[in-house]
Amino acid sequence: MSVTNSTAAGSTLKSEALPASLSDLDRHRWPAHIAVIMDGNGRWAQRQGLPRIEGHRRGVQSVRAIVEESAQIGIEQLTLYCLSSENWKRPSAELDFLMLLLEQYMIEERPTIMENNIRVSTIGRREGIPTSVQHEIDQTIRMSSANPGMQLCLAINYGGRSELIDAVQKIGDQVLEGNLRPEQITEEMINQHLYTRGMTDPDLLIRTAGEMRVSNFLLWQISYAEIWVTDRCWPEFREEDLHEAIKDFADRERRFGGLKK
Repeated sequence: MSVTNSTAAGSTLKSEALPASLSDLDRHRWPAHIAVIMDGNGRWAQRQGLPRIEGHRRGVQSVRAIVEESAQIGIEQLTLYCLSSENWKRPSAELDFLMLLLEQYMIEERPTIMENNIRVSTIGRREGIPTSVQHEIDQTIRMSSANPGMQLCLAINYGGRSELIDAVQKIGDQVLEGNLRPEQITEEMINQHLYTRGMTDPDLLIRTAGEMRVSNFLLWQISYAEIWVTDRCWPEFREEDLHEAIKDFADRERRFGGLKK
């Protein structure tokens, strides 16, 4: 997992255009790929005396702010954990509202996505996602496919274990068909059968709401990611929090199992 910290393709961002909190950081020490576990929507709402769904509504504002800021400061890829495969255990009314928010986001954010040259993709299983939502997701992916800027990957109905099961089954089929010997299975082959094939691994994993777990998110891909946790719930997370996470990452020494040089 390499850290390539040039600005996103197509970006002409200069250091003087960066927020003051980031302007002095060595760009070579920035994370190229940031992944985010967006946690705490319901807890934030309950603390405000509001229904849980209001936390999800407010969370969309944080998504909008962080996506646009990440694109503008030159992050190459941003992966957001939108809906886990375990979230289907939640009340149906809450799930219906989440699907509505996702559909609205895909429609309403298209101008911002296009203006910022963002390329959208998704990972996860499509089962259970309403047809209308799938249609809007696919439309946004098609519209943005040629954009040269930041890649925005949305993990929807995603589970790290499910991803690994799907990859192993596909590789197993090749073994059964006689096209592959078990000893030929490599890390790169597994990478090519994951939902994230073609993407770089995350350099920085951000988790909100103070929880100290990875929640079945990108289990293979975050093997060497730096983890940054904030007590802020996702609806409270804004640009300055993102900047703080990037600064903390830039101060860390990444050895990938080796010794400090």
